Amino acid sequence: MKIVDLLDSRCIALGVQMKDKPAVIDLLVDLQQKSGALNDVEKYKEAVWEREKQSSTAIEAGIAVPHAKSDAVVRPSLAAAVLDEGVDYGSMDGLPSDLFFMIAAPLDGEKHLEILARLMTLLMDPSFACELRKAGDAQTFLKVVERFEREKFDEVSKDDEKPSNSAVKYKVLAVTACPTGIAHTYMAAKALEKAGEELQIPIKVETNGSGGVKNRLTDEEIRLADGIIVAADKHVETARFSGKPVLFVPVSEGIHHPDELISQIQNKEVPVYHHIERNAEVSVVETSTAGESPARVLYKHLMNGVSHMLPFVIGGGILIALAYLTDVYDPQNPAAFGTNLPLAAFLKTVGSQAFQFMMPVLAGYIAMSIADRPGLAVGFVGGALAATGISFSTILSGSTPVSAGFLGALLAGFAGGDFMKWLQILCNRMPESLEGIKPILLYPVVGILAIGAFMCLINPVLGAINHGLVTFLNSLSGVSKVFLGAVLGGMMSIDMGGPFNKAAYVTGTGAIATAAASGAASGAIEYQMMAAVMAGGMVPPLAIALCTTFFSGKFTAEERRSGVVNYIMGLCFITEGAIPFAAADPLRVIPACVVGSAAAGALSMWFGCSLMAPHGGIFVLPVMEHRLAYLLALAAGAVIGMVLLALLKRDRRKS
Repeated sequence: MKIVDLLDSRCIALGVQMKDKPAVIDLLVDLQQKSGALNDVEKYKEAVWEREKQSSTAIEAGIAVPHAKSDAVVRPSLAAAVLDEGVDYGSMDGLPSDLFFMIAAPLDGEKHLEILARLMTLLMDPSFACELRKAGDAQTFLKVVERFEREKFDEVSKDDEKPSNSAVKYKVLAVTACPTGIAHTYMAAKALEKAGEELQIPIKVETNGSGGVKNRLTDEEIRLADGIIVAADKHVETARFSGKPVLFVPVSEGIHHPDELISQIQNKEVPVYHHIERNAEVSVVETSTAGESPARVLYKHLMNGVSHMLPFVIGGGILIALAYLTDVYDPQNPAAFGTNLPLAAFLKTVGSQAFQFMMPVLAGYIAMSIADRPGLAVGFVGGALAATGISFSTILSGSTPVSAGFLGALLAGFAGGDFMKWLQILCNRMPESLEGIKPILLYPVVGILAIGAFMCLINPVLGAINHGLVTFLNSLSGVSKVFLGAVLGGMMSIDMGGPFNKAAYVTGTGAIATAAASGAASGAIEYQMMAAVMAGGMVPPLAIALCTTFFSGKFTAEERRSGVVNYIMGLCFITEGAIPFAAADPLRVIPACVVGSAAAGALSMWFGCSLMAPHGGIFVLPVMEHRLAYLLALAAGAVIGMVLLALLKRDRRKS
């Protein structure tokens, strides 16, 4: 499907004046409505804003591509606008955006991803964007799109028709991939191709986008190339590159420094990559071991497990909290609280079942991140054994098991993954005739047996540590408890989404997992820790939003407009909304936010606020204990942060 097939002249607005991001979205949605592609304008607009909450769809060079899938869309459609003056849309380069394409896509299908991929390829050409901005009317605008699309993709089609043994010898190959597989994937590819042309070095780029792998590198091309650049923020297939110089970098490096990456390959400054596993059945991903510190590698494996665990924690935690919220308390049988009424019993039963998957999923996906698919089953079993606390002692003597909790699941994931990597290396020495039995017999049987023996041996030790930790936390009171809340809250603001922030957040979710495994009551200190963590994460955007409102002279016009959005970000527990302000003025913004967050976390612990859900911000307030006190702690932290920020920042000339 072509871009021009979806872009109606009625859906193009040129030379318009817009004051801010909401006004631009309103304009583009109105243009979409003119095409007849929407059956519910407000519902589609909500979907657009939901997508913007994940991350801004602005890219660079004044371009933004807002998009959304919704059942309010009847058929795929495009709208476009060129502004006289750009607005702050949250672009990566910090510049205002003035060229917009909005994609509307129905739920059934991935057409919007195909269109977006084509758009991103064209928009990476500066001359394309320049001509669009110069277009005097909608018809001229359409002709520019049609001409560039025909030239670009007709050329691609002709290239695809070339035989695989084409005379072209690519000196450098590249693979680009970003987590969503949309904008950055194609931006990096285009930047690398352009740099190759300027350096007169033949280069071929494979894109691992949301629509699948495009422009796949062939075995012959890999064999003949001088080296490969892997510009990716997610796992890609790398076994095929074993024995070749491979440079592993984030996808942003492919966008911003493509010429430097190509030069490193040409100057032979890149080490040869050796893949552990080379058979077809198993592909161990090794991208994380190249050019990254051991701490960074461990962090990525941990985050893979935590990200897969969170849906179970969030869903199960909120359902259990709702069970307590809808039940009646029986003083004669306090242990039955949460199951006295039918609705409450249903919610608690379903939520508890979801909670039971937390430890296995955490361990399973850590192990899978380390050893690929062979690690998944081993990690799951190890996590389940950690949760139950089964040991040789409980099996032989019938003693009561003690859960190894979150710590046990972490150890099971890393130990299981590392063991499976070692087992795969060992099995490489087996005859080729036995290749087929490895993934279906040897790996699961030997792996599960090994992790079972390991966890049964280590569970008593971890169970004792876990029990001691819980006992210690429950013994905290007064100053020590408040100090814990201050530390957790303050860590959420130090780097706003970075390692300190994630460490505090994982501590909170781990505390929830431990409390759930032990059957702790809703007001347990583990749940209080999660409440303090969330309070600390909500404060930075709220403090900045308040400061831009009540001390507007400290900020530019663009910052004041962005500040309003931070009210929403803060209430939704999206700490990253404060990042643009922190990046622009870190020495003033970060200390103010850290103090405000620490105050909110400390007050939350002092008031005994507890939360079973690890996310949701203001939306999970109904399932929190001591809700009014929590709002007070949050407001106090935000106000403290606002006042400190106002004192630290200098006055700015009104603009």
